Amino acid sequence: MLKSSGDPAWDFYDCDIQAAVNEYNRHLGRTPAYVLLDWQIIKAMLWTESGAAAAQWKIKPMQIGVLGDPGMMSLLGDKEGGDLVMPPALRARLTGGTIRTIPSHNIRGGIGYLLMRSATYAHITVRVPGTTVEEVKVKQRDNFDRIARNEHSTIATLRELNPGVNVLQKGQVVKTQQATVQKVITGWRPITSSHIYEVYNGRRDKNYVRKLDFSLGLVRKGRSGVCAP
Repeated sequence: MLKSSGDPAWDFYDCDIQAAVNEYNRHLGRTPAYVLLDWQIIKAMLWTESGAAAAQWKIKPMQIGVLGDPGMMSLLGDKEGGDLVMPPALRARLTGGTIRTIPSHNIRGGIGYLLMRSATYAHITVRVPGTTVEEVKVKQRDNFDRIARNEHSTIATLRELNPGVNVLQKGQVVKTQQATVQKVITGWRPITSSHIYEVYNGRRDKNYVRKLDFSLGLVRKGRSGVCAP
């Protein structure tokens, strides 16, 4: 790897990395506490994960989607935050097949997985746009949970619309509005070498932090590929 900073082969993906990082930065820039991702950190990850001397360099430079790696399916699913982290246009064209066979997609998938594991999340109630506040009459054995389900709302919305109401009585009138519970990004953990080792490498390689720091040092000292604006 000492020769990597002077070998053009090791800079082959510079423009792909920069373009991918810019896509994510634009998409996530308005989320709470987001710090723009440094593309050189991703380049150092490529050098650590594979490198120009490795067979996977020309197929899966970020190693996401390799045999036995659950990261790709986690990213492409809709339960762990991949849908929030990936730009919609990218999510529409990224598939398991492309991540495994197209290097630029592998890079974008790897970045997405790292960011998905770096975000913090919460579930919040959002009132459905275009709906209005309605009134319903409480029936026998009704509670906030049952009314919320029947009216396509949430308990949080009902409590917000009916402050001070704790016990429901038959015949009582309460306010309701259609609402949903949505998962949102609430913040970000710093993307350091030790963090990448934990969430991306999964603590499999005990020397990963040292390798990544060494790669990043070389990347910062070397030249980067000339990319179109």
